[in-house]
Amino acid sequence: MSAHGTAEHDAAERREAARALLRHPVLTKARHGEEFALVRRHAPALRRMFPAVLGYPLVVESSFARLVKDAPSADAPPRPAQRRGGQPFAPRTYAYLALVCAALLQTAGREQVLLGTLVEQVRADAAVAGIAVDDSLTDRRHLVQAMALLLDRGVLSETDGSVTAWGDRQDEALLDVNRTLLTHVLARPLGDVATPEELLARGERAVAEQPRRALRRRLVENPLVRREDLTAEEQHVLSRERADLSRTLGEHFGLTLEVRQEGALAYDVDGELTDIAFPGQGTVAHVALLLVNALVDDLDGGPGVVAEVDGRTVPGLLAPWAAVSDAVDLLVEQYGTTFAEAFARDPEHLQAEAVSRLEDMSLARRTAEGLVLHPACARYQPEPQRAPRRASVPAARASEDAPAETQQGLFPLQEDR
Repeated sequence: MSAHGTAEHDAAERREAARALLRHPVLTKARHGEEFALVRRHAPALRRMFPAVLGYPLVVESSFARLVKDAPSADAPPRPAQRRGGQPFAPRTYAYLALVCAALLQTAGREQVLLGTLVEQVRADAAVAGIAVDDSLTDRRHLVQAMALLLDRGVLSETDGSVTAWGDRQDEALLDVNRTLLTHVLARPLGDVATPEELLARGERAVAEQPRRALRRRLVENPLVRREDLTAEEQHVLSRERADLSRTLGEHFGLTLEVRQEGALAYDVDGELTDIAFPGQGTVAHVALLLVNALVDDLDGGPGVVAEVDGRTVPGLLAPWAAVSDAVDLLVEQYGTTFAEAFARDPEHLQAEAVSRLEDMSLARRTAEGLVLHPACARYQPEPQRAPRRASVPAARASEDAPAETQQGLFPLQEDR
């Protein structure tokens, strides 16, 4: 292989390693063998790249790699820890996660621990902290869910017995503890942080002086970046340094930059760098997509439409809550036989889940008056009879070549309906 070919091969491997770390900020040799091997092979370059490009330190040890992400920007959709079934952690599950980690730290020097002993320590620590816990099935399930996250991250591993069996029948289990990884569960110490708001504010201050890094981070982490949420410095970078921005995202992460009047996004053509697929499978994803199409079709979403959100005038189409409910009811009437039974019987629950999915994708924001759809919703409208005029222009080229003041909007994609 020529030197040029070797350089290209190495660059492709570094890109795949970086993408693996974005997908799994904690990579372990046991659970992610091939991806971890790539990270180890290119560790020096990755340790330089992540802090420079995104401001994220990278820890690489013999058995794991930990990408230390910062707190998300204030405009980012929430990304809670999830149970194995996909449901978000409840506050009580988070409390148990903190208690389990603290209890494990108190067993320093021991590479194995009996689950019963660990649970006794958790309950003792909870009593000292004034947290009421009990041995009910509900509490045991929260505790099991917290430990399941540590099992999935490689902090714990089951040597004899299982955490699930303890939760069901209180059977004893023997657990191995990866103590080095345990110290990296949290991105940073929280002892001097009094409130969640203070933690978020620290993250915002840390990137405020680095608008290029802050913008790259937003584009990598958020499904959509709204122009009105950017600082003046970030907007300047987006408008004047678009070619460099596009090249950096493509070179290091394999992402394609798309910029419009109302905002920007960096998308992955392979669909691998997302934790929520949209459009996707399942009743909620299908209804969210159909709801967007129905509302944009039924309401006046012409070029330049704006709405009020939190006292700001922003690009977007306001769908009154009555219109949202009517649209969901009609979807249930038309397609309810194909929906999951629980949703078909409860349109209000289905509406709440569909709206949450759109918010998770930054495609909508709820207000007292209704649901404000971002112009990017037009990307998901069916175009069965429309020639792909704009789609024929590569997104990266359009993003780099067109100045900000001539960028096309997203709602105008529908102007010739």
